[in-house]
Amino acid sequence: MCVALLAQRAAPIIGACESTDGATAERAPSRRRCTDCQALTGTAFRVTVKVPAERFVLRGKPTVYVKTADSGRRRAHAFCPTCGSPIYATSADDPRVYGLQVGTIRQRHDLPPRRETWCASALPWSTNLEALALERHERQPS
Repeated sequence: MCVALLAQRAAPIIGACESTDGATAERAPSRRRCTDCQALTGTAFRVTVKVPAERFVLRGKPTVYVKTADSGRRRAHAFCPTCGSPIYATSADDPRVYGLQVGTIRQRHDLPPRRETWCASALPWSTNLEALALERHERQPS
C-alpha cells in the first residue's frame, strides 16, 4: 500500500517504508540547493534534517540509488519503491547520519529550515519567492 499524503496523527509512512525519526532532531533542518538535490527532488531545493544512525529505524525496504555527489562523496539516496518518494540520503560507505526528507516526517510543520547550503547553485528565482507575486490557491484550482 502506498501512502503519498501523510495524516498528522499517523506514523511517518511512505509507501511500504516506515521511518521512526524520534521526533527530535539533533541538528537543525537545512535547505540544500545543490544541483544534485535539484535533480533528485525535481525542484529548486530539498529540506532535510539530520538524524544519527543509532536513532533512525526504517521498516520496509527502500530502493537505494548510489551516486557520486558534487562534493565527490558517494551518497546513498533511498526512495519508496511504490510511490518513488525520497526518504533519506546518507553516506554510501559509512552511514553515521541520515538526512531525512522533511516531507516524510510526521512533525514536518515543526521543522523549518534554519540554514542553507550550496547557495552558489541556487536557482535565481528561488531565493525570494515573495518577489515572484505568485497566484495563490489553498487547494488545486479547478
